[in-house]
This record gives sequence, structure tokens and C-alpha cells, in this order.
Amino acid sequence: MSNVVIVGTQWGDEGKGKVVDLLSSSADLVVRFQGGNNAGHTLVVDGEETICHLIPSGILHDGKKCLIGNGVVVDPTVLLEEINTLREKGISVSPENLALSERAHLIMPYHNAVDLAREVAKGKDKIGTTGRGIGPCYEDKASRTGIRAIDLSEPETLEEKIKTNLKEKNFYLTKFLDANPLEFQPIYDNYLSMGEILRTYITDVSLEIDQAIRSGENILFEGAQGTHLDIDHGTYPFVTSSNPLSGAVCAGAGVGPDKLHHIIGIVKAYTTRVGAGPFITELLDDTGDYIQERGAEFGATTGRRRRCGWLDLVILRDSVRLNGLSSMSVTKLDVLTGLNTLKICVGYELQGKRVDSRPSSLKSLAQCSPIYEEMPGWEEDISQARKLNDLPKRAREYLNRIEELTEVPFSIISIGPGREQTIVLQDLF
Repeated sequence: MSNVVIVGTQWGDEGKGKVVDLLSSSADLVVRFQGGNNAGHTLVVDGEETICHLIPSGILHDGKKCLIGNGVVVDPTVLLEEINTLREKGISVSPENLALSERAHLIMPYHNAVDLAREVAKGKDKIGTTGRGIGPCYEDKASRTGIRAIDLSEPETLEEKIKTNLKEKNFYLTKFLDANPLEFQPIYDNYLSMGEILRTYITDVSLEIDQAIRSGENILFEGAQGTHLDIDHGTYPFVTSSNPLSGAVCAGAGVGPDKLHHIIGIVKAYTTRVGAGPFITELLDDTGDYIQERGAEFGATTGRRRRCGWLDLVILRDSVRLNGLSSMSVTKLDVLTGLNTLKICVGYELQGKRVDSRPSSLKSLAQCSPIYEEMPGWEEDISQARKLNDLPKRAREYLNRIEELTEVPFSIISIGPGREQTIVLQDLF
């Protein structure tokens, strides 16, 4: 029995979905522990692309139970759409292989309305939220006014909570954000209807996990976004509203820290970021365009073009420390093929001094410039490599240097979007 946690080490979009899909073949349970449908995991199986926003990527494997933990904020409309989309693809989705925590908080229409109206009001100072209502839902959770999945089975509780919340939200929407108010009845009727469908999926996820551990089953914990979008440790305020760190598994799934055996951090072979926020190694030149085009760097959820830059070891080393990484998986190594010179950011220069950890102050961070190490690139096509020695010497040297600088070994190397385009160096289970 082994329990593995997967986290992103950058600003999300590292390719976690593919690694989850790969490791799911050895897991009995796959558990999502934080975030919402502001993230998307893109999977390519037999040339067909599938994007999961809420349902764990393990749903593509027969015989696996997928759990959505209490740390996830769930839009029931999106969840039901995702279930139907997967079924249309011939993928079985039922209470037999999918469960939703009764303690998970629900995204309501007023959360979406507030999210979008705020961004409009901020104008050029907007954060770059996806507008999915994630932040406002977590706000209600923290202020103890949230609506949970279990409330869908209690009509009177649901009615009381929606009416109470709408009074405040409509006042805020109309008087402060100059937006339109929302009506109670359509929201109540719709959520009551969706609750009837979702009722059989709702359960105590923490108990299911505990029973699986006692039975000696393998569990894979799947995070969304990345370490530097963490609400506490990320580039605040350009962050998400939850904790994508490995430690959040305990609170977001209801499991003790002694039950987490291996933590793998997913790192893209370069760095990308969607939306606003500081990005020290960003490339605003032909090289950045080359990486963006070869890597097809568009957000799986929003379709927004991702900003691209060289690999930043400052943020990666911070991720090693914050997550307690046991190993790493590098993704999209093949995208770097054809570049004559590769650069790795090994530190920042701030006011004439070297710093090796990202400053918390955005003002200080804006004054930082990257300190680069240069390495020769490779021309050979690596997409067919299946063993480490199949990779060109310069590609191996690039990986070795990353291991040296982080002091963490690679366990998985991805050299393409397909399941088969993977080099596995260590069996994590």
C-alpha cells in the first residue's frame, strides 16, 4: 500500500493531468483535494483529447474510484456537464466510480456574478481571475455562510441559506459593483433539481479514504493549479483562493499526514503563466513565441495564451521546500528541441545582491532580474524515446543539472502528450 500526492511546482499548467492519468493505473482511489473548475487537466489517450475540470483524471481508467474532496469548491452545473460529456465519450461515470464530499462547498450563481463584476470594476488592475466564482465561494466558506453539498438534500436548509446570502450579494452587486441583482426562485429550483441527480454521489469522502487505507489500497491525491498560485505562499495577490501545496491534502481530503508516502512535483521543462502577475524569466521575443507555439500553450479552462519563459529554479527550489518533494516529473521536454541554447534561472539579482528565494514583496520582486546559466540545446527528435539513454546527451545533461540544483531526483520524464510518450524511472507505488 502506498499513497502518492501530485502537486504543481510552478504557476499551474505543468501537465499534472497526464501524470495523474499515468499513475492512476496503479491506484485504487484518485482524490482531488482543492481548487475548483478554474483548472483543467488535459489528457490525450489514443490521440483523443479529454479535459477534466472537477472530476479526477483517473476517471479514464476502469475499476478506479474517483473522489472529490471537501477542499474542492464545486459548481454543480459544471460537474453534471462534465459527467455527461464523459458519458458521451463512452466513459462510465456513476456513483460506483465517482463520489462528492458532503462537506464540499458549492459555487452559486451569485459567486460567478460577483467574480465577473469585480474584474470589470478593477479595469486595468484586474487580477486575471477565470470568473468561475472560485474566490467568492471560498470567501463564503471562510465567513461561514457557504452552502455545502449536504445542503442539497435538505430543501429547507438550502432555501434559508440562499435567501440569506442573496440579500447581501444583491446589495453588493447593485450598490457597489453596479451590476444586476439575481432572483431567488430560479436559483433554488435549479439547485434542488441538480441535488436530486447528485444525491447518490454525495458521501463522506474522508471515511472512504480511511477505509481504503485500512484495506491496503493505493491512493493518488491530485492537486490543481501550482505552488506559486498558493493563497499563502504564492505571488499574492496574483494567486488562486486555495492551497495547492501537498500539506493541503490533509485538510482538503480528510486524511492524516502520516498517510502520505510520496510527494511528486510536476515541473514543465520551461515556465509558463496565465493571466497577470510577476514572471521574472518571461520571454517577450522569438524564443518565447517558439516555445508557446511548439508547446501549444493555451489555458485548458480559459483558452488564454500562456506567457512563456525559461525554467526558473528559484521558484522550483521554493516548491521543493514548501511541498517536501520526494521526486519530480518533468513534462514537455520535447518542446525545447531545436533551441541552440537553453537557459536556466539559478538566482535573482536584487539591488546588486543575489537572492535564492522569491521575495514576498511584489515591489522587491519587480526589481529582480534573472541570473542565468546557459547550456547547449539539442536538435534530435526525442518524442520516441522510451528509456533515459534514448535521450540525446544534451537533454540528459539538462535534466541532470536540474536535479543537481534542486537536490531532488526525477522519477518520470514526459516527452509528448500521449500516455506512451513517457519514461518512467521509478515505480512510485
